[in-house]
Amino acid sequence: MRILVVDDEPDILELVRYNLTREHYDVVCVESGEEALAQVSATPPDLIILDLMLPGVDGLEVCKILKQHLHTAAIPVLMLTARGEEADMVAGLELGADDYLTKPFSPRVLLARLRAVLRRQHTEPVAADAVITHRDLVLHPGRHEVLVQGQPVLLTPMEFRMLHVLARRPGWVFTRHQLIAAAQEDDVSVTERSVDVHIVALRRKLGASGDAIETIRGVGYRLQE
Repeated sequence: MRILVVDDEPDILELVRYNLTREHYDVVCVESGEEALAQVSATPPDLIILDLMLPGVDGLEVCKILKQHLHTAAIPVLMLTARGEEADMVAGLELGADDYLTKPFSPRVLLARLRAVLRRQHTEPVAADAVITHRDLVLHPGRHEVLVQGQPVLLTPMEFRMLHVLARRPGWVFTRHQLIAAAQEDDVSVTERSVDVHIVALRRKLGASGDAIETIRGVGYRLQE
């Protein structure tokens, strides 16, 4: 598979190139957003590892441009960002990035995240009305029913919708804004803070199964695969 790595630090490029090449990926490295867009236009890669802090066209703008065009929107993007840049993480995920990794990073973690993104890319989301089974958890959308180890769990409509959003794509990170957009009804006002409150209540009601709902610090939530 062809991986495009975009970073303006030569040491980072060499570290990533070395580790991906060892795993038999075809790796192309560039140092700017402009070069990245040119490479994607010439030969679309299977995945892009994208630094956010780039000279000229930065990583967020590159991600935005890619996700706005039909022929590049489906290319998965794994963001690289400096530790603590939570606003950039959120912005990137909301623009359509598939995951993020903070610097400094472990090459083993990078490979694991890359494989997870590629695996999810080739997995279709569960249909909206399909029964979902995840570990000890079973969701029946049509019945608006949740079972944990075969026992029914009473959830509020908002809690059920949030759990349904997460369970349809295990491993995907959903920002608070995305959960609000997907879970709220027209006549219900939901804030970022109330998303956290609903998630806390959801975990408590699900018991041990609630541990599968993972907090991604400063970004949002995902259901562990």
